[in-house]
Amino acid sequence: MIEKDVIILGIESSCDDTSAAVIKNGKILSNIVANQAVHEEFGGVVPELASRAHQQNIIPVVQKAIKAANIKKSDLSAIAFTRGPGLLGSLVVGTSFAKSFAYALDKPLIEINHMQGHILAHFIGNDTNVYPQFPFICMTVSGGHTQLVLVEDYFKMKIIGQTIDDAAGEAFDKAAKIMGIPYPGGPLIDKFAKDGNPHKFKFPIASIKDYNYSFSGLKTNLLYFLQKEMKNDARFIENNKADICASYQHTIIKTLFKKLVKAAKDHNVNQIAIAGGVSANSLLRSELNRIGKIEQWTTFIPSFEFCTDNAAMIAIAGHYKYLAKEFAPLDIVPDARLKIQP
Repeated sequence: MIEKDVIILGIESSCDDTSAAVIKNGKILSNIVANQAVHEEFGGVVPELASRAHQQNIIPVVQKAIKAANIKKSDLSAIAFTRGPGLLGSLVVGTSFAKSFAYALDKPLIEINHMQGHILAHFIGNDTNVYPQFPFICMTVSGGHTQLVLVEDYFKMKIIGQTIDDAAGEAFDKAAKIMGIPYPGGPLIDKFAKDGNPHKFKFPIASIKDYNYSFSGLKTNLLYFLQKEMKNDARFIENNKADICASYQHTIIKTLFKKLVKAAKDHNVNQIAIAGGVSANSLLRSELNRIGKIEQWTTFIPSFEFCTDNAAMIAIAGHYKYLAKEFAPLDIVPDARLKIQP
């Protein structure tokens, strides 16, 4: 029999955000995120710098999360942490701290798959108390992953489609770099696209079998298109930035939903969710609502704070693993390429 209150500390360190959160019986008490501005001048995340910054941030972040939750360390039921996938150096910092903290407090240790955490963020307690019903399909879209996941239970998930090369978020960021837009480029492309015509320029949609995606060809097509146009007009990008961003973004979102609609029909699922950093994209969110009405889906869109990497999603995943008594040994090691197992 479990104690009355289940209080989980979640630790997330898969990339460049150090985060700690406390969840009590499925409700958030705190969710602290420390960002790393050091990567901006390099136009992308530098793994070595990321791991060093995690070492500096993790103790203050965990301390702040516990203080903001107004609990004592001894109140914790378990420590949940991101085991992978992610940058190995970053994962080592979070894993090592979680193991040490759990050992020192004599509390259970819970390993979490980062991508499952994104999906389970939809079960964080909210005012509506409306959550996805199993089975549902979650389209997880981030800088490192683009997946269609059939979710049959909290930890019974199957990847039914994924990118065979670049992730959608990576396609956004690489396009931004080509256009001279500062890092992180995805949110800025979304911002510029609001003032543009999404049908001004045509970009190809890759024809990939099943429910899989490919975005490397789109990125290359954009590069060649801009090189050609700039031979005639050196200021082509600057003069057409909004339209280029809108057209490029429109192509990515159209590609994503083409496979999502097919997967939902083939699997006879009408509960559809999105997750991951790119789920903060305004067009992706509005298209889910628009297409959802046409397809008669019940749709689930995460709050902005749960789109990007955060520890609340790790803590809620830890909550359900705690209820199932799925604990990890203290000799567990991070796995940079951890997969969602069928």
